[in-house]
This record gives sequence, structure tokens and C-alpha cells, in this order.
Amino acid sequence: MSAPTIYYIRHGETEWNATGRLQGTQDIPLNALGRRQAAQAGTILAGLLARDGRDRQGLAYVASPLGRARSTMDLVREALGLAPGQYGLDDRLREIGYGEWEGSTLAEMQAKDPAFYARRLTQKWTMSSPGGETYAAVQVRMRDWYDSLKGDTVAVAHGGTCRALMVALGHETPQSASDLFIEQGAVYVFGDGRLQKHG
Repeated sequence: MSAPTIYYIRHGETEWNATGRLQGTQDIPLNALGRRQAAQAGTILAGLLARDGRDRQGLAYVASPLGRARSTMDLVREALGLAPGQYGLDDRLREIGYGEWEGSTLAEMQAKDPAFYARRLTQKWTMSSPGGETYAAVQVRMRDWYDSLKGDTVAVAHGGTCRALMVALGHETPQSASDLFIEQGAVYVFGDGRLQKHG
């Protein structure tokens, strides 16, 4: 089987995104802008599928189990003219866990423990926040998810999991991916050994 094509969408904005708070595994709902971004991503995806002559009904659809990803997927599917809720959930797509940092801003964490914060900046891929998860661990689960795919897939998940997938598939290095901004309201297409962003 040829390598599957993945149409990857980051969930829309939440209030914690807007205020710079680390969400990780916390279930924060989409805000009004986030819902518009999700619908926009669905419209972009519809255009890509039409351009490529793809049957939107014939693709697999899977989301992170976190609510912001599920809400985004429902809005994407609505833009495609597909029924809500008819897609899979995969825990491997959940966001990187930030442990004790969840709910805080980076500035707050830096003020709380400047030495630890500085050390983690130099080892962002392999060093976790206290009680959290490393990007290296997320990379492993994203590679495992990718290897389990049976065909072309629309996935809605998170910024951290997108970075990890980019590294797992050789599009980025841990150094280049660590601080890479993953856009909301865009579609990232992994296919034919390439990565293209449509936004």
C-alpha cells in the first residue's frame, strides 16, 4: 500500500489559546473565533478534495478525544456536508500533557522556576514540564498512529501532535519543530513524501 495522505487540522481557538495558557490535556471549549476557524478549515478541505478529485465520503475521519478537537471535527464535517459525530476518536492524537504547567502561561512558569524553565528551553524535545510529557514521547505515539492508518485520513488534533508528526515523518527536526507555530483554520497535507499547508 502506498503511504496514506493525511489532511491534518489543528482545532480552532479557545479562550486559553487567546490568553496564552497551556491547555495540554485540559478540556477547554472553542471560542467564537475558534468555531469560525473550524468552519474555514472545512471549507479549505472541501476545496482541496474537489481539486484532487477525492470522494469526501470515502475518507477516514478521526479526532483527538478532547472536546475542542471533536467540536472542530463536527464543524469541518458540516462544511463538507457530512453528518456530525460519525468519525473515530484516537487517544494517541490527544495533546501533549503539560502536567503542572497546564492552565498557566509560559511567563508564569518562567517566574516560578527560572532555572528549570531555562534548562527546558534548551532541551524542549526531550525534557518535560513537571509531571508532563516529552515531545519525544508524543513523537512515538504519533508514529504509532500513522503506522496504523489503513488509508487516506482527515485528522483533527492539536499543535503539539502536529509538530510531533512532522518530526516522525522527517519533515522537521526536533530543533526546528519545537517552536513551530501550527496555524488554526488551515489544512496541513502530509502526502507523497511532502508537507503542504493550505490556509
